[in-house]
Amino acid sequence: MRCDVTLSQDCQRAVETTLQELGGLDILFNNAGIIRRADVVETSLAGWERVMDVNVKSIFLMSKYTVPIMIQASGGAIINSSSGWGLKGGRKAAAYCASKGAVVNLTRAMAIDHGPQGIRVNCICPGDVDTPMLRFEAQQLGQSEADFLAEAANRPLRRYAQPVEIARTVLYLASEAASYVTGAAIVVDGGGLA
Repeated sequence: MRCDVTLSQDCQRAVETTLQELGGLDILFNNAGIIRRADVVETSLAGWERVMDVNVKSIFLMSKYTVPIMIQASGGAIINSSSGWGLKGGRKAAAYCASKGAVVNLTRAMAIDHGPQGIRVNCICPGDVDTPMLRFEAQQLGQSEADFLAEAANRPLRRYAQPVEIARTVLYLASEAASYVTGAAIVVDGGGLA
């Protein structure tokens, strides 16, 4: 369904529609995200707010409307998308790094608050992933796509991730295989932070 995850009413409607059509809601994957490659001086207030709205406010809103349903069902799993840059800083990505750091700590706070209700809350911290957003970063930096992708592959595994590799980690965190994992920030970056 169409949903602007920065709008409270859209998020509430998405959760209510899911509940009506599927009869429950056991897993929430908060995966909306954008990046603006700029330092704090170059970042406009509107640009800062947009990154924070999409990357952090969306998690707050979707979780706000999902958690009560999971409490009624005696549990569930929430997986939030952070980034390796949620754990360390990155060049010309001030708003993005701040937002992804917020996701890591929001995840931890939610895990503490809702663990007693049987809700597990974790986040993934991917490195560079082969998506249109990765290529858009090259444009934002005025860099050739080939040079930018070569930089993105500069990690111990000598490549960037394919989306399915990130999806597998999300599936693990959503599954019973991760029944004792909560409050974790799982790094999936081919060794980039190592």
